[in-house]
Amino acid sequence: MPVTEYLERNAKLYPDEVALVELNPEEKDNRRITWKEQELVEPGRFQPYRREITWGVFNEKANRVANMLIGRGIRKGDKVAVLMYNCLEWLPIYFGILKSGAIAVPFNFRYDAEEILYCVELAEVDIMLFGPEFIGRIEVNAERLGRGRLLIFVGDNCPSFAESYRELVADCSSKAPDVTITEEDFGAIYFSSGTTGFPKAILHKHQSLTQAAEMEQKHHDTGREDTFLCIPPLYHTGAKFHWMGSLVAGSRAVLLKGARPETILSAVSQEHCTIVWLLVPWAQDILDAMDRGDLKKEDYQLEQWRLMHIGAQPVPPSLIKRWKEYFPAHDYDTNYGLSESTGPGCVHLGMENIHKVGAIGVPGYRWQCKIVGEDGKDVVKGDVGELCVKGPGVMTCYFNNPEATAEVLKDGWLYTGDMAMQDEDGFYFLVDRKKDVIVSGGENIYPVQIEDFLRRFEKIKDVAVIGLPDRRLGEKTAAIVEIKEGFSCTVEEVEEFALGLPRYKRPKEIIFAEIPRNATGKIEKPKLRKIYGADNLVAKENQS
Repeated sequence: MPVTEYLERNAKLYPDEVALVELNPEEKDNRRITWKEQELVEPGRFQPYRREITWGVFNEKANRVANMLIGRGIRKGDKVAVLMYNCLEWLPIYFGILKSGAIAVPFNFRYDAEEILYCVELAEVDIMLFGPEFIGRIEVNAERLGRGRLLIFVGDNCPSFAESYRELVADCSSKAPDVTITEEDFGAIYFSSGTTGFPKAILHKHQSLTQAAEMEQKHHDTGREDTFLCIPPLYHTGAKFHWMGSLVAGSRAVLLKGARPETILSAVSQEHCTIVWLLVPWAQDILDAMDRGDLKKEDYQLEQWRLMHIGAQPVPPSLIKRWKEYFPAHDYDTNYGLSESTGPGCVHLGMENIHKVGAIGVPGYRWQCKIVGEDGKDVVKGDVGELCVKGPGVMTCYFNNPEATAEVLKDGWLYTGDMAMQDEDGFYFLVDRKKDVIVSGGENIYPVQIEDFLRRFEKIKDVAVIGLPDRRLGEKTAAIVEIKEGFSCTVEEVEEFALGLPRYKRPKEIIFAEIPRNATGKIEKPKLRKIYGADNLVAKENQS
């Protein structure tokens, strides 16, 4: 069934129970309230601003959005984009788009003006809803963006080039629109992260959305009494489909703005959160703050917190070992996925398999996996090859890009571009991105293996390994190293620690710098290659 039916069900069964809470430690308590929601302000607490809506109100808001869109000419298969920060309005708008029969097109809030225009035209967007933070980026290309499409502003003081969301939905019916949606209808377009190139538009059917939601609930046993803390951006498949486990369970979720360690623990404590999805940098920051004594567990109510899980990037086993030292009672899981597979979970470790930390896991609910070599044939266990996945969450295609689609979709299998191996127990281990593999002197070197090793050094907070041009070897390994706050470190210390690696894997160059990551926690290696790679080498040679 379409995932929208879970919202309808929850509105009927639990109309007065809280569905969503928005916490914003950055917001002032005099913010204008425009929805029928509750504001709780407790002086002296970390959170000066809080909003919440029930399942009944959530569903009514989604219906109003759907009826507004239909009234403005939206029909099945049209595309409606959302460019907003996480807020209480985000999910009702998303579900309103789905209920109208349109295709929801979430935008990365880090896109600049030209990237926004590019993605609008690539996905053939008909209507765009955007928040106040993006007025400047929209206004730059307002004339081109407004040609044949409606721009809707979600916020106060609507700019002249857009129409007001509040005014448009004010008189719309809160009843469900008369639109029939099936799992075979198209439901969403997501954009690839761009860490390996310019974004591609990923088209999914409603079947993918339902699969991701039901899989999340099953993988983490999400129940009615759970409360999920959501911190990453909702435009991304990871955050949204982890939240959809709460949708399937009919349980509460908290949207938190801000990822400082004290903010996260305070939210867990204040809202009695039981499930928290973290990115590696956030988990690392919490542990570092505890190591320094800046955070103390006894200052927070954390006994109800049962599960910490991580996704979006390889997870260093050393990080989880440290986490379990502070939180021995926590279940742990890691989820592997990509937007082409409707986000996380096509491979997952499983809470019962913490003894296999370091693996990305086994095939997820209703998924199949295999590893193939360059010849397209399955490799033997223990050999490295490209990870392929197959299941009901695989994308339909890259929209308007048949060539790119043909490269990754073959006989129903999605070729992920990630290099992996399978051990004798059937667990899959991620080795690296296919495009990130460094070929040095004829040897394939996988940066993730080096990164995992170097992160064990007590002074290192984060590390990224890339290939730099080398006349003799073709490429040489370079480690960009970010040092923990309060520590000093020398190149010699890192090199000495790296002696624990095989000689050919030891970084040939150590660079101390901050590691750039995108909004979902992935290292932006194209940016690092641009800074330190071939172009930089040529520039140095020209100066000499």
